[in-house]
Amino acid sequence: MLSFEDLFRQEAVPVFLAPMESVSNRCFRLICKEYGADMVYTEFVSSEALRRGVERSQTKMTFSDAERPIGIQLFGNNAEALVEAAQLAQELQPDVIDINWGCPVKKVASKGGGSGILNDIPRMVEITKAVVKSCRLPVSVKTRLGYDEEHKQIVEIAERLQDVGIAALSIHGRTRSQMYRGEADWTLIAAVKNNPRMHIPIIGNGDICSAEIALNRLRETGVDGLMIGRGAMGNPWLIRDVKHALRGESPLPAPSVAERVEVCRRQVLETVELMGERAGILEMRKLYANYFRGIDFFKPYRVRLVMAEHTAEILNILSEIKRTF
Repeated sequence: MLSFEDLFRQEAVPVFLAPMESVSNRCFRLICKEYGADMVYTEFVSSEALRRGVERSQTKMTFSDAERPIGIQLFGNNAEALVEAAQLAQELQPDVIDINWGCPVKKVASKGGGSGILNDIPRMVEITKAVVKSCRLPVSVKTRLGYDEEHKQIVEIAERLQDVGIAALSIHGRTRSQMYRGEADWTLIAAVKNNPRMHIPIIGNGDICSAEIALNRLRETGVDGLMIGRGAMGNPWLIRDVKHALRGESPLPAPSVAERVEVCRRQVLETVELMGERAGILEMRKLYANYFRGIDFFKPYRVRLVMAEHTAEILNILSEIKRTF
């Protein structure tokens, strides 16, 4: 199994599954690994909750060797809490500790966590330095271009984070104020990668929803790795297709309905096992449209899947889909 550092020494460009809250749990990470993801990350874990011993936060960090290399991602806005959380996380022996300076959602950013810290770059650098200094594992960072359109400071941010010792930097091509609106801007990701001062790996993220787009972004920027987030939700075949394209191989046929049903069925069962029936069913509702995108006359089945309240009912609908299409 490759280490985090070895990923960037191999000839191929590694493909990463982005850390996504309520999405990149254990079952989805394993599915994406099987479809070619070179590295995965946990859902992001609250440093404050972790130091208080909150069970859900500890559960988020659980992983198996089959998922390696894997990073545990932490968020917060307090150096002491993040250092303590990093110490706890590294005892589980992940391959890297990742700091989330990129989440744009209000409940995180409004408290100075995630991309909220982009309003205070010196504090961002100070906290990152404290975490790097305290860890024996490599520490990476995921962030955005800046806080808003008038403050796209990612070139400076990248230099300063590198200077305090981070091992790699993932950049989402939007600002915090954009949330997920508009198109991701990769020109500043390219500016970071092509900055002669930079020597750590730069991983590009944002709007990779096809193998063609992935290849175009790689040619435009020369990044060391590509990170796929929302495009993989309900569509792990995207990772497979990107990997084939990066190797110069011919495109594979789209997954059959039977294959989509089987992977979706697996994710339903494993998510319910992980989270409990009610919570697991709620989590799956946002994925059905992606799993079966492009199938004509599918809407009535999607509505039924979203309305279903019991696992057995969902499995019966999936079986019907497999027979019908």
